Amino acid sequence: MNGKHAWMPVSPCGDGCVDHSTASVGPVRAAWRLLAAATVMLSGALVVLAVFCVRGPARAVLLRQWFRVLLRAFGVRLRVIGPVFQDNPGRGVLVVSNHVSWLDELAIDAVQPIRLVAKRDIRDWPVLGRLITAARTVYLDRERLSLLPATVAELAVALRDGAAVGIHAEGTTWCGVASGRYRPALFQAALDAGVPVRPVVLRYLQDSTPSTRPAFIGSDTLVDSMRRVLRARGLVVEVHVLDEVAPGRASSRRELAALVQQEAERVAGGGSTAGAVEVPAQRVHAAGTATRVA
Repeated sequence: MNGKHAWMPVSPCGDGCVDHSTASVGPVRAAWRLLAAATVMLSGALVVLAVFCVRGPARAVLLRQWFRVLLRAFGVRLRVIGPVFQDNPGRGVLVVSNHVSWLDELAIDAVQPIRLVAKRDIRDWPVLGRLITAARTVYLDRERLSLLPATVAELAVALRDGAAVGIHAEGTTWCGVASGRYRPALFQAALDAGVPVRPVVLRYLQDSTPSTRPAFIGSDTLVDSMRRVLRARGLVVEVHVLDEVAPGRASSRRELAALVQQEAERVAGGGSTAGAVEVPAQRVHAAGTATRVA
């Protein structure tokens, strides 16, 4: 994708970054996964209706469970390392993660449904777009720089109101092995609201080795990337939830972005998975908590 202004992030990751040689399942297993994923996504229409009919903790439980089931239908196991995103539900927090794949939103909402900032294209995705929108996603038009201050102001209001808001700090997708510089613009919302920042690192693994198979880069269409995921054997998404960066540790958005990236880089290249626990999709727990099952 070519940037239309200097602020728009551009990733050098292209088609050649995807390793197609990693372990694959057979066509029958892939077809079964496709059927299962299609069934879950079609059920999403009912989930959207239910989300608008329920309030409070039940909404978060419903959304989180649906995203977990969808991940598992695609053959992806979820592994969570660290505390919850928002350890104080009454206090806002800016959740900052890297960006690799369309699976990122599913993995984050499968841990705890939060308000995500996403590119506006996602809103038009079949079924998935509606579910991600139902999770109160804020859409960012990256081609219209003039709208950025209003987006920052909207995020600051949500954070002051106690919401957990998630951003992909690189601004575009990378392959998952290489990563980009954290863009500082949206960090201003955390400074304006006086709330902490929670670094999160997403890692995709096959046989305990970092995998670029789920990446959504280069000339990929959503269908291309989904097809690779459906064929991947033993794909795991690790969600590393790091310690909060408290308000006051940085005086500017650039300083804050650099500090958060420094924290994230400790695990992005292959940090320890000690304490990691896979989350089974069929278990439902109280809202606002990241599930840990021994």
